[in-house]
Parts: sequence; structure tokens; C-alpha cells
Amino acid sequence: MANLLKEQQDILNKLNIQALNPMQEEALLAIEHTPNTVILSPTGTGKTLAFLLPMLKLLEPEVQDVQALIVVPTRELAIQIEQVLREMGTGFKVNAVYGGRPMSKDKIEIKHVPAILIGTPGRILDHFSNNRFTRDAIKFLILDEFDKSLEQGFEEEMRGILNQLPNLEKRVLTSSTQGVNIPHFVKLHQPLILNYLDVAVKSKLAIKTVISPSLDKANTLVDLLHHIGPKQGIVFCNFRDSIESVSDILRHKNISHACFSGGMEQKDRERALITFRNGSSQVLLATDLAARGIDIPELNFIIHYELPHAKEEFTHRNGRTARVNAKGTAYVLKGSQEELPEFIDQDNPIDISKKAAFKAPFWDTLFISGGRKDKISKGDIAGLFLKQGGLTKDQLGIIELKQDCAFVAVPKTMANELADRLNNSRLKKKKVRIYIL
Repeated sequence: MANLLKEQQDILNKLNIQALNPMQEEALLAIEHTPNTVILSPTGTGKTLAFLLPMLKLLEPEVQDVQALIVVPTRELAIQIEQVLREMGTGFKVNAVYGGRPMSKDKIEIKHVPAILIGTPGRILDHFSNNRFTRDAIKFLILDEFDKSLEQGFEEEMRGILNQLPNLEKRVLTSSTQGVNIPHFVKLHQPLILNYLDVAVKSKLAIKTVISPSLDKANTLVDLLHHIGPKQGIVFCNFRDSIESVSDILRHKNISHACFSGGMEQKDRERALITFRNGSSQVLLATDLAARGIDIPELNFIIHYELPHAKEEFTHRNGRTARVNAKGTAYVLKGSQEELPEFIDQDNPIDISKKAAFKAPFWDTLFISGGRKDKISKGDIAGLFLKQGGLTKDQLGIIELKQDCAFVAVPKTMANELADRLNNSRLKKKKVRIYIL
């Protein structure tokens, strides 16, 4: 027991987490001692860690096959969980597979079979159907954000996956939404339900209404962003076309932003999140795909540029700010003739005529054409920029290391000079290209 507690504390230290919250503590015990567990808890409360820690206790180092399967509804969530597991430094091989990524990459990586496989339903079923590894050792199944992965569009794929798992011993389902019907093929008999959705926590979310005098709300959005000032937030749209038109206006007004929607290439979606995380982009223009299941920091605000169609969408969007102990504001942008849905309170509109000091982001992002597969570490990259680049530690921003590339935040005023000076440098044995993203 002492060793297990020490290992757990070591993992928490690596993740810079002081202690588990009550939901996580209860989940650890429940999953360890119960075959079927459902965790219902708001966005941002740490459900990923709540299922990963007990899962790791049950994996057997000597088994050379997949032992744990984590099914998620989006590519971003698969990538996020894979990243968390790598940061935990468990010693178990982990791989994420998902649509939008070359199948050839999957095949190469899973030749060395992982103990933990994370993926979206379609891609996992493809690997199952082609018998790329045995399913006999999979005893632990996690359906993260199951309300999305068990929707009708995924039902056939999910049924195909679960019917090929003959030796499951534990099932864990997580969601930040209540009242979802779980199909019979999941075989979730008498689950223990941990419901933290209704825990009485005083909300620190302020919801404010902004009236747009015209049907086209783009100019009002610009005025609102200038009113809010130099803070980070998400502007939610319902359609990709809306994102493109708003992006054109923000670009014309010199408001730094990135775009994120399901219609984009996976590479472009990942890079949008990278520039948003490291502060190179002030605003993320996004569809509801960004309402959950993506790895971004605590936000000061979100804006409903286009009104959500359902209460669940409204809740998930709002869950991107005022998370855990922080404060945040959700702005509802309403046309003068537009009716608010009943799930949005009819609030007195706020005056946004007062403008805050507005300035461009401090950071810019540099791309590096080498990554983990080249044995390059974050320390190697930091050394290059501190020694050869001449940066101080305060001038070196967030470094994100991927399998075949890396991204570094540097002061915008120095980005061009650094790209010129460091391009074609050597990191480990690889000559790398470096340029502004």
C-alpha cells in the first residue's frame, strides 16, 4: 500500500497537482472495487485522472498485449489523454488512434503493441476488423464523454467494438451530462454511479447579454472584444461558414485569433490549439467541438456569437470558463430582434461602449521540424533557444513536443530574428528547420 501511495504521489508531482479532489478520491475506490462505474462530473473537474489512476493499478507489466481500451468521441480528447499519460511517466506503452491521421502511422506504432490504446470509434473498429492485435487481454474499458460516443451516429461502431471484447472485467463511463440512455450492448449491469453534477458549489460564472443593433453581429463582436480587453477566450459559432466570415473581420481588425472546427484538417486543428494554449492567439473561433474534450487553459470568458440550440450545448460552452475555483464570464451576443431560448435567462443587456486597453499578444509561435522520434527533448529545445538564441528564461514560452515536430512560444518582437538565426540548427543528430508558424 505504501508503494502504491508513493507511486500515485510521484505521478501527481509530475502533473503539478497537490492533491486529489473528493470526486477523484471516490472514483479511485469505486473503480478499484466495482466492475461497472459511471462518473458524472462537470467539465474541468479532473475526470481523466479519476479513471487513469485506478486503471494503472490494474495493468500487468508482463502482459505484452492491449490491456486497457479508452474510447473517446473526438480526436482532440484522444490526443489529450495520450499526452496526460505520457506526462505521468507510467512505463506502460500508450498510443492514440483516430480519424484524420494517416493509417500508416497507426500501423507502424501499434506493431509494438501498447498496453493502453486510446481512440475514436471508427478508427478503433478498423483496427479490430483487420485483426492488428488481439483483444483477449483487454480487461479495462473506459468510455470517456460517453454521452457523445454512444450517440446514434456512433452506435453501430460502438456495438462492433464492444462485441469483440470477451474478457472485460471493468467498465468506466464518464460524462459531464446527465440523463443519457446507455444501450444494452454496453452490458453495464448495476453500475455504481458517482454523481457530482449537483454538488452545491457557488457558481462563479457571470452571464451577460450584449445587444447587437444589426442582424450582422460581427461589428458588435469586435466592440465586445475591445471592451473585454487583452484576455483569452472562445467565441462560439454554430457553423464553419460563420467562423470563416468572422475570422476575415477579426483579421481586418488585427485581432489575433485561431480557428477550430470539425471541417479542418487535423494538423490545422492541433496547431490552432497550440497557438491558443501558448498565448500567440488571443481568441479561439470555434464550433461546439471546442466546448469539451480539448486541452486548453482556464479562460477569462466565452462568447456565444451564435446562440446554442440546446441547453446541453449552452452548459458545455459555459463550462470552458469559471472552472473549479476561477471566475469567468459568458457573453450572450443577441440580435435586437432575436429571441433568447428559454434556457438562457433574460438578462439586462450590458453597455460595452467603454473600451479597455487592447494590445497584440506578447508571444509568437515557432515551428521546429523534429520531435520525440528524433530523441529530441524539451530540454534540448530550451538549451538551443537559451544558449544559441540568446533568450532569457522569461523570454522562453511554452514548448510543446510532438512525435515528429515541436512548437515554441517566443516574444513576437524577436520571432523573425530567432527563426533566421536558429534555422538549420542541429538538435541531437537532426538538422531542423525553424520558422514562424
